[in-house]
Order: sequence, then structure tokens, then C-alpha cells
Amino acid sequence: MKTIAVIGGGASGMMAAVTAASEGARVILLEHGNQVGKKILSTGNGRCNFTNTLQEPFCYHSDNPLFPWRLVKRFGAQDAIAFFLKLGVYSKNRNGYIYPNSDQASAVADVLRMEMERLQVEIRTGTECRKIIPGKKHFRILTDREDVRADRVILCTGSKAAPNTGSDGSGYDLAKDLGHRMIPVLPALVQLRCREKFLKSIAGVRTNGRVSLYCGDECIAENAGEIQLTAYGISGIPVFQVSRWASRALYEGKEVTAFLDFMPDYSFEQTLAFLKARAAMRPQKRAEDFLTGVFHRKLSDLWIRLSGIGREKKAGEFTEKDMENLCGLIKKFRTTVTAANSFEQAQVCCGGIDTAEVNPDTLESLYVPGLYFAGEILDVDGICGGYNLQWAWTSGHISGKEAANDQDQSA
Repeated sequence: MKTIAVIGGGASGMMAAVTAASEGARVILLEHGNQVGKKILSTGNGRCNFTNTLQEPFCYHSDNPLFPWRLVKRFGAQDAIAFFLKLGVYSKNRNGYIYPNSDQASAVADVLRMEMERLQVEIRTGTECRKIIPGKKHFRILTDREDVRADRVILCTGSKAAPNTGSDGSGYDLAKDLGHRMIPVLPALVQLRCREKFLKSIAGVRTNGRVSLYCGDECIAENAGEIQLTAYGISGIPVFQVSRWASRALYEGKEVTAFLDFMPDYSFEQTLAFLKARAAMRPQKRAEDFLTGVFHRKLSDLWIRLSGIGREKKAGEFTEKDMENLCGLIKKFRTTVTAANSFEQAQVCCGGIDTAEVNPDTLESLYVPGLYFAGEILDVDGICGGYNLQWAWTSGHISGKEAANDQDQSA
């Protein structure tokens, strides 16, 4: 019987272990923390949005952009839903976002753990892997306890995001020791820090809008939804969605500017016409009250101040320049991005093992036969909405199946 060592007990590691054991392999799962599946418990605000029915190539990012989609097409959302249904998790659909019917992330972690127990996977928690040594007949894995021998190894140690759940980036060193190159690992799906001091005056505001990131004159990413304004910068789902590009550009030493559009459904001309019509309707209104009922008071107060319009000035006295300045602040509110928040706040990372060095059909290392990868350790990250867990299920399933059925090893 083939022995497979799965290093890392997160979502991809548990999926790999279950799949390999289902294929008839003896599986040893090594987890450095005191429990498996810890990061799953915090996903979806504790409800675990474990996949999404919308599956398109743009949902997954990598320096090798075709790599993740090629694999997701083989084990996608419907496969994940069916897999968990067999394990006992009945799912519900919220506009394409798939959750367990119980709304408990623990249900997903629990059924994976129970399935590993049923398949007699040997789970060894509190075991830190220090080195992987390939051999002619087997791998030798050096740990802080006893050494482990295995015919195949699946490395699923995660990224550096959310280290309080056990993700410490230790797998990157194991992969580098075996000759693999790293795409720079940076925070993604994270808040952005900005330079302007006036942000403190609008902290706590949540409003619909569009965020566009620019490097010079080039728009490098944009997304729309509910933007959250904080004392240090910008947050919310659309900010999370573009944050990987901000992290990369800042890492490369580029200047990054975020433009916020607070009326994304209207053009500049339409917004300007709206403001003029509003002024004509109530020309006696003072500037400080002009936008009451349209925007949050904190925002309108800031815009009136930045536009140079006196607070007491009557709407009927606004000049063309006043209107254009105000419209510019509403449609293209500028802030300078200085940093992404740290790995502690990030949901995932961008970067990781260069996928050009990994077989795109099997997830086996092109350098070390018998070594496979799954999950966040690879240079693959998804957008918000269940896509990073889908990548964990996809890569865990494929690596587990391929490792269990691989008959050749020449290392």
C-alpha cells in the first residue's frame, strides 16, 4: 500500500488526505498546530462560504493566469457541493454564494475530520515539519518528533495570511529547499492604508461606490460595492478585491492612487446635471445642507470643505466652478495608497510557489517527482466569495488523487 504524507491540515490538506485515502492509499497528515481545519472556522464570518456557483477564469489570479482555471474546470463548484453532500453537509444558495445549511463553518471542518477518521487517516497534530528529503525509494520527512517516511508527499501548508490560524509560511522554506522559486508573497483580500489625514473625519462611513487603482495614468484594477472608510484608509469588499494589485505595485516601488466614485451608476456629466437640478430646486439651501439626503453627512461636510465652497453659501449662488469641483469630489475622490494592511489582517496572500514549476494537470513538482502541492502555498488566489476555498477543494482533490494513483517515481 502506498504511503502518502500530507503536510498541513487546512482545507486543501484535509481534502487531499480524504481523496488519497479514498483512492486506497495509507495517509499520514502532519499538522503543526493543535487541531486541523482551524482556518476554516473563520471563513464567511463563521458561516463558511465554501464555494460559488459563478465560476469564470477572472475569479482566480496567478502570474500564470491559465493555471488555476485549467484545474478548476476539472473539479469545480458543483463537484465541491456534491462532495460535501456525500459527507453530510446540505448546502444553501445565497445569490450564488454557497453555505452549509446550518450556517456553521464548523460543520465543514467537522465532516472532513470525521471522513478522515472513517478512512483511517493518521492525523498527527503538534508536529512541525523541518525538512523534506527525497530518496530513490521514498521521502524522508524530518519533524520535531519522529521522522516520517512516505512514497509521496503533498505540501499544503498554506500562506502567511491570518497567522493566528496557524498559517506561518513555513512551507515556503520547505519548497525553496527543494529548488522551487517563490513569486513574492504579499497580503491580498485586505484593507488599504492611505496618506490623507482627512480620512479621520469620515471614519465609519459605509457607502456604495467604485474604487479604481491607478499607477500613473494606468488603471490597474477596479471594483464596485460597499466601500468602508476608516481612519487609516479604505476597506470593504471592492477594496479587498483590488488589494492584491496594490500590494504588488507597492512592493515594486510604484506609487498607487485610489479614486473613489460615490455615484458609480452615473457619468460625470449626469452627476453634474443632477447637482445643478438639485440647486435649482432649492436655491435657498446652504452648502452645508445641500447634499443632505443623498450622502452621509460626514462625506458631504468634507466635500464642501475641500471644494472651497463656503458652508453658508446658498445653492443658488454656486458657480460653475463650484459645481464642477463638487462633482469631481463625488466622482473621482482621490487618496494615496501607502500600504496594504499586514498578513494578520489579510484573508489570503498573492504569490507563492511559481506555478510554472508545477505540472498543470497533476500538481506534481517538475523538479522533485512524487512531491505535490495544494492550496494557498501555490501562486494562486481567488476573489472574495468562496473562491479561495474552492481552490483548496480543487487542488486538494486533484493532488490527492494524482499522488495516490501515480505509479512512477524516479527521484
